Amino acid sequence: MKAYKTYTTVSDSKQLILSNVPFRVGEKVEIVVLTTEGGEGAERVRKLKNLFKETQSLPQVQVLSEDDILREVEEYRNGK
Repeated sequence: MKAYKTYTTVSDSKQLILSNVPFRVGEKVEIVVLTTEGGEGAERVRKLKNLFKETQSLPQVQVLSEDDILREVEEYRNGK
């Protein structure tokens, strides 16, 4: 799968125009549109990152080794 990333702005007519894309005429493509500005999604990401930092700073997490984590993941996958 080829990927192409570009930036454009929604016009007053609420349309997006993509030009000079690196695909063949008639080639089927999938379009995913994401906003690059903050908003609600950015706030959720910020909160999640803060939660990760808080969780990683817990004393019980500090003593976990990579082997402990791998073992626990393997046990979970095996239904234990």
